[in-house]
Amino acid sequence: MKATVAICTHNRAEDVREALLSLLRQNFTDAFEVIVVDNRSTDNTKQVVQEVNQMTSIPIIYVYEERLGLSVARNRAIREAKGEYVLFLDDDAVASREWISGIVSLFETDPRIGCVGGKIEPAWEGAEPTWLLPENRTLYTILDYSHEIVEMQNPAIPFGANVAFRKSVFNSLKPFREDLGRVGSNLLSSEEAELIDRIRSRYSVYYTPHAWVRHKIPRSRVSRKWLLRRIYWQGVSSAVSSERKTGIFVKSVLKVPVFLLLTIIFLFDKHRIFRNISKIIYNNGLISGVLRTYN
Repeated sequence: MKATVAICTHNRAEDVREALLSLLRQNFTDAFEVIVVDNRSTDNTKQVVQEVNQMTSIPIIYVYEERLGLSVARNRAIREAKGEYVLFLDDDAVASREWISGIVSLFETDPRIGCVGGKIEPAWEGAEPTWLLPENRTLYTILDYSHEIVEMQNPAIPFGANVAFRKSVFNSLKPFREDLGRVGSNLLSSEEAELIDRIRSRYSVYYTPHAWVRHKIPRSRVSRKWLLRRIYWQGVSSAVSSERKTGIFVKSVLKVPVFLLLTIIFLFDKHRIFRNISKIIYNNGLISGVLRTYN
């Protein structure tokens, strides 16, 4: 089989329905399967998957994963996959009609390509916030890396809402680190960056704008409070995944008072205040991430 599409989900049954329906409209002509890894949902996810499965001849496989954690669910999908390529689609994303064909055709051009990512467009519930700074857009899983197919240069990476792997890379490389990635309501991340960094040591990583998805951003996330929480957990994630924890800890402790001082200096500039507060929160996350590895 050429491709496996994997959707990992936790209590988002109606979003899963929309994601699955977008896969039924693909223009991909080769055989592919869909695996939905239900990561301990308590809603009607299983029923939704069964309902959509009855609408198509495309194999839609329901897998229940008891152990909670996004990386755990993704690794289960990789183990279950029969496709030559494993394409991950977030449960709250909708794939364009050309999504599968665009990713698979790029893989087929060069056996040295180990990972492919695509464009991720935001679907805001309401309008995009006017206060959102350009450097923070990626924290909402928005990606528009290039207008053409290009190799992504380090440290740029695809995002998990629209990323695919040549399955054979996992014959010699371990999959996602399960001490990274979201578990329940925490926002721990960096599991994709850590894996792709290892893949880069042996393979190339590519981006295509022609295989895009639309990623939903609910109103509950469109707030400075949520964004700061996301920034904090990004700091935690960066520290946990890093091998230079002592250096991170020392630098972060020294930076916090500097950003506090700058916040006071630029008290009447709202953008600079938020930028400096963001840096304080991020460094606090780094400190917390270092400390949690020693607990």
